[in-house]
Amino acid sequence: MSDQQPQLTGPDLSEGVRADSLADGATLAGHAAGEPVLLARYGDEYFAVGATCTHYSGPLAEGIVVGDTVRCPWHHACFSLRTGDALRAPALRPLPRWTVERRGELVFVTEKIEPRDAELGSLLGASAASPLLASPIPASPVPASPGAARPNRHPASVVVIGAGAAGSAAAETLRREGYAGPITLVDGDPDAPYDRPNLSKDYLAGSAPEEWIPLRSPEFYRERGIDLRRGVRAARIEPGTKRVTLSDGFSLPYDALLVATGAEPARLPTPLYGGRRMHYLRTLADSRAIIAAAGEARRAVVLGASFIGLEVAASLRARGLDVHVVAPESTPLERVMGREIGDFVRALHEEHGVVFHMARTASAIDEKAVTLGSGEVLPADLVVAGVGARLSTELAAQAGLAQGKGVHVSEYLETSAPGVFAAGDIAYWPDPHTGERIHVEHWVVAQRQGQTAARNMLGAGERFDAVPFFWSNHYDAAIAYVGHAERWDRIDVSGSPAARDCTVAFRQGDAVLAMATIGRDRASLEAELAMERGNGRALATAVS
Repeated sequence: MSDQQPQLTGPDLSEGVRADSLADGATLAGHAAGEPVLLARYGDEYFAVGATCTHYSGPLAEGIVVGDTVRCPWHHACFSLRTGDALRAPALRPLPRWTVERRGELVFVTEKIEPRDAELGSLLGASAASPLLASPIPASPVPASPGAARPNRHPASVVVIGAGAAGSAAAETLRREGYAGPITLVDGDPDAPYDRPNLSKDYLAGSAPEEWIPLRSPEFYRERGIDLRRGVRAARIEPGTKRVTLSDGFSLPYDALLVATGAEPARLPTPLYGGRRMHYLRTLADSRAIIAAAGEARRAVVLGASFIGLEVAASLRARGLDVHVVAPESTPLERVMGREIGDFVRALHEEHGVVFHMARTASAIDEKAVTLGSGEVLPADLVVAGVGARLSTELAAQAGLAQGKGVHVSEYLETSAPGVFAAGDIAYWPDPHTGERIHVEHWVVAQRQGQTAARNMLGAGERFDAVPFFWSNHYDAAIAYVGHAERWDRIDVSGSPAARDCTVAFRQGDAVLAMATIGRDRASLEAELAMERGNGRALATAVS
């Protein structure tokens, strides 16, 4: 993919365009010196940056300009138009930028300015082929919110437990924000950190090579002095003495600690399947094992119609397997997405040959088949269970950290123990948009929490107030979801899910708590912005 020549569209911006052809807040996709360029206007200023998102190459011209930033339409990454810096996850790399000159009535894009860290790109080895990765994150100061939770000082040392989305983002952010002290990043997974969302999507389907999966190369961490300890677990936290004991017996002192232990797949009771190999999907090793098993299988049964279960079903169909999905609910995803999208997702999978057995559960699983409670027998060479997740909060509980539906944290993501923060799946935080404590098990939320927790370790006093966002891919359809709605009064649908063109608003009273979109990426971005600004009622009017 990285060897392909970029497709150029729009005008040659080096030849100039009329300044008044761009309204305030508008963008224009063009090119300069053979590279795609996005020209954007903010007030009387004009900026030129790379036209494609550094996460999954989303078209930034289809996004929105917010102040002097631009947001990607696909997965809501945010970049500075002034510097090109990646300001918000899931993007990790900055954009290139160009000098813009105003000459009379024309605006010209002239000299290219490489990202400030480009000279280190060669250190990142094979990972540079990935559209996700490969160059370090440059320094980009973030304005602190008022009301700092801790004194404005740098800790003597930082330990991060968990190298998933939250933990890896935190370690990188500490260095980006100028922290020079020791950072130790600990994870029992020997492959961490990597692009976990891809494990059930393109990688499992066979359309993304494994070299795209690592988030960073080993050189990245060495160059930044981040002590990455993989394959070793944190066994004990002692808040009183500020030490973490590892499974290999090593003890780490800390001045600030982030607990980002994530979640584990919920497991089926062993008597249900006896000695048969039951596959779950959480780690890169899990995805590899499913791929290996799929290579020798013809028929697969997926237990559970969750996002993971359905993405696995789509990926296995892409590999040519016969796939049956068994789930206890009557409609896939209805509890999270409502019946309208649930019906669409089921129909989409059925179009691709997936057979559903809804309102059913497995009563027995042996080496050859899955037997349902109804008595139906489904031949199965491969069985994958996607029946939910269990938060990994045991370590936090042992340390005496206050818990509810996860680990209680303040608006600054600090736990009940001073200097100890929690982020990602386990964080149970006060959400300003719903007025309730919530926890969200999604990649982008975890990354953004890791970034906020890192800045607060340095005394930023930054409240975590990001609007939750996630996406799910099913064949050629992508569902984006912004906001958070555990319950709602009603669901309003504008457009047609079947036509892959709709917004689905989850309402409580006069406000929209969350919105799902298919084929309406700009509407998703606009909903996110409205929720950030507290305009839930205005949003409700806009989508009615």
